[in-house]
Amino acid sequence: MSAADAFLRACALDVAVRKPGNVSVASPGHGMQAAMFLASAHAAAAALLRPGAPVGQRLDEAGAASWAAAGCNTNLGILLLCAPLAAAAERCPPPRSAAALQAALQAVLAGLDQADAVAAFRAIARANPGGLGRAPAQDVHEPPSVTLREAMALAAGRDSIARQYADGYAELFGLALPLLPGGLLPLGEDGSAPAATTAAVQRVYLAWLASLPDSHIVRKHGEAVAQIVMRSAQGWQARAAAGEAVGADPAFAAWDEALKRQGINPGTSADLSVAALFAAGLLMPA
Repeated sequence: MSAADAFLRACALDVAVRKPGNVSVASPGHGMQAAMFLASAHAAAAALLRPGAPVGQRLDEAGAASWAAAGCNTNLGILLLCAPLAAAAERCPPPRSAAALQAALQAVLAGLDQADAVAAFRAIARANPGGLGRAPAQDVHEPPSVTLREAMALAAGRDSIARQYADGYAELFGLALPLLPGGLLPLGEDGSAPAATTAAVQRVYLAWLASLPDSHIVRKHGEAVAQIVMRSAQGWQARAAAGEAVGADPAFAAWDEALKRQGINPGTSADLSVAALFAAGLLMPA
């Protein structure tokens, strides 16, 4: 599967499947519709996957294209996670193993420089996600004095996306990717998700949400709320891991709607899920 197909499929899966608190075709929320996410994904793809482009340039140009298409921040976290993966895929031609892709990714992360930080800071400031980028050191509204990976390392303790940069995506390769042993999942011709696809995407999403306080919730609502959502997710994650089709339970949809009524969006868990889906696609035969 090409990197472009893998990215667009991952973004389509993101909204085809109900993920509590997050926008889907079945459940808009937070002033956003699924169509906005699809439009921004298609707008961003060319810049994100431009051959030979530095990671920072990919982020900046893809973010600008996304903003022009959707008029708001729909996918900053997705782009932050997927840009290094896209660059790594260029270094590691198919057929790829997970180990080879992760090794290529380590080389990409090690090569990030201050120019990447300048471009990434510009993309983050443009998107202006709630609370992201405000920091005592290396605030994105000021010129960076370190490389992009060094800036991410400073934020790793408070942001799960930054931690992937600092730790070489250890959680993505260790926690989420093993839940997708068959690679990227199919969609129906109409863009709907078959039952097996729905169950797999929900397992990945719940694995993230159950294991980590969601960074976006922490920034918007505080650690205590993020811990409550994480504990709720742990029950659903255990049922999903046991093979139960949790999405068929009306209580799952009710949880989704309750989170949206409270303005609670586990956006970081959704972004991490898209990145895992993208990586799974990169491992499939071309």
